[in-house]
Amino acid sequence: MKHILPILTITTLAAAASAQTPAAASGLSYNRAGLSYNTDKAAGDNGYSLSVEALIGSSNIWIAGSADLNSAGADSVSIGYVFKNVAAGIDATVAVSSDDNYGIILRRSLNEVVAGLEARLVYARQEGSVSADGFTYELAYNINKQFQIAVSVDDVSGAKNETSVTVRYNF
Repeated sequence: MKHILPILTITTLAAAASAQTPAAASGLSYNRAGLSYNTDKAAGDNGYSLSVEALIGSSNIWIAGSADLNSAGADSVSIGYVFKNVAAGIDATVAVSSDDNYGIILRRSLNEVVAGLEARLVYARQEGSVSADGFTYELAYNINKQFQIAVSVDDVSGAKNETSVTVRYNF
């Protein structure tokens, strides 16, 4: 009985330390807007697109939208849930998008390699279409807290269709 106060103190301190760790480990910004230049090797449909994503309030509910600035217009709206620091500092987002798309987004800060470096892997699937399934691989560098530059490759059904260079503003 005389050891109960030290045990409660140690338990409280351990719980407080572990509660702060996931947010500190992630360090990823989910409130950002970007301008991309895309090169589509399959269709020759090069051009620009705008994207915006944000977490709603202080929750883990993620919303995003993108607009293709070409005449083709492949616009989309997405909503998802972010699971922060799932394993080894990786944040996982499960999302659904317009046009019966759904996917998983994995993001991780690579500060142990280079300060400001970040990797992202996206798996997307369109309901009812096996040919539209694919991955997006992205490597990004945070120039400072506000600006990020990223290079990504879309790999739809094993054919590396599109390469993008994106400049993002974190807000």
